[in-house]
Amino acid sequence: MFKKLRNRFLIVNLVSISIMMLVAFATIYTITYQNVQRETNMELYKVSDFYHGPYNSSKMPRGEGQGSGSGSSSNTGASGPGSDSLPSNAMNGDNGGPGGDPNSPPARSVSFMIKTDDQWKITDTHSRFDMEDTFYTEALQKVNQNKVGETERQTGQFALDGTDWAYVVDPSGDGHMIVFIDVTAQQGILTNLIYTFAVVGLVMLVVIYFLSRYFANRSIAPVREAFEKQKQFIGDASHELKTPLAIINTNTDVLLANQEDTIANQAKWLHYIKSETERMTGLTNDLLYLTQMDDSRSTMIHAKFNMSDAVESIILPMEAVIFEKNISLDYNIEPNLTVHGNSEQIKQVILILLDNAVKYSGPKGSVNVTLQRQNNDVMLAVSNTGEGIAPEHLDRIFDRFYRTDSSRARKHGGHGLGLAIARSIVDQHKGELYARSVVGEGATFYVRLS
Repeated sequence: MFKKLRNRFLIVNLVSISIMMLVAFATIYTITYQNVQRETNMELYKVSDFYHGPYNSSKMPRGEGQGSGSGSSSNTGASGPGSDSLPSNAMNGDNGGPGGDPNSPPARSVSFMIKTDDQWKITDTHSRFDMEDTFYTEALQKVNQNKVGETERQTGQFALDGTDWAYVVDPSGDGHMIVFIDVTAQQGILTNLIYTFAVVGLVMLVVIYFLSRYFANRSIAPVREAFEKQKQFIGDASHELKTPLAIINTNTDVLLANQEDTIANQAKWLHYIKSETERMTGLTNDLLYLTQMDDSRSTMIHAKFNMSDAVESIILPMEAVIFEKNISLDYNIEPNLTVHGNSEQIKQVILILLDNAVKYSGPKGSVNVTLQRQNNDVMLAVSNTGEGIAPEHLDRIFDRFYRTDSSRARKHGGHGLGLAIARSIVDQHKGELYARSVVGEGATFYVRLS
């Protein structure tokens, strides 16, 4: 059951984080893509404005070194912008600044221009490097495949000979002007961004899986512990109820078998039934009280009260009972110590601890109660002489129905809920209840409140 719960937690966690990562990566990619496209379009329009201006195109007609076949005769084999024949101003992005080519467009990347007539026939070209006619023709074919209108400015992108190009088509009165710029680097950024996201996403999912598995195990641990305690609680409660019910049933059968006998002769069996009924009543009342404690943690009214008076109000009525059991009682109560809480509940804690100390003090034993201030807290200590508590039991004596010796507990009339109730009350008061013991010498229970 808990394995399925852990796996379900892992799946929900991984799916949720994957969706958030996907949304985050998609948002980053979209913003980056829009920024790249905006910068590309700005550069395209800037280069296009240059070609619309007086860049001495009249002095550089087609076929005279501006992209014609004859213009590439001095650079045989140059078929694209990646050719080794590119001049230095093209490679460095020289944009006609001081000392640069005045006929070069103001672009940071490689660019060229094609002019066509209204039939999309090439009439003129311009480039900062020599290119073959076939390259211009192939570029124009790519544009023709993507064009959507004849009278509106249009932008687009395509790949040719391993290079990514962005273009803008500007219709003119007698044809079109198409300006191209190299955007391979920009496209590479976007591609690398996708690869980076993929790698980072996979690594993060692996890391998140192991982290989620670790925290899932830690999160389920308290649930598993509570479930096991609940099973133990049900088993212990059933065991506690089983014994008195069996006694009541047996004694009832005895009464029914002797129906002709008088009540006076049957009184022994009736007393047994009454005793076990009272025991069951005490058990159910304690269980009900523990349940109410769990449900009323946020509604219980707390106020400042005199802790010294509360301890004395419990000790004084019990002095006679303790004296009858031949047990010596010694107490040292520092006066006028106040704490914040519920006085009736704290009195119940004091009664439980004092009652246990008396029960397990042994013949001619002694009980000692002290109340004093320690720093900003009030410390109550209840100790007794006797057999003490073994170290392996000290951490569990506050569990419900836990008893170090069930036979001794039944002899003294306990059912293992007193210390559980005391711990629940002290926890509700944000205090601390713990025990210290030396086997063969006795035990001391401490309550720290503020």
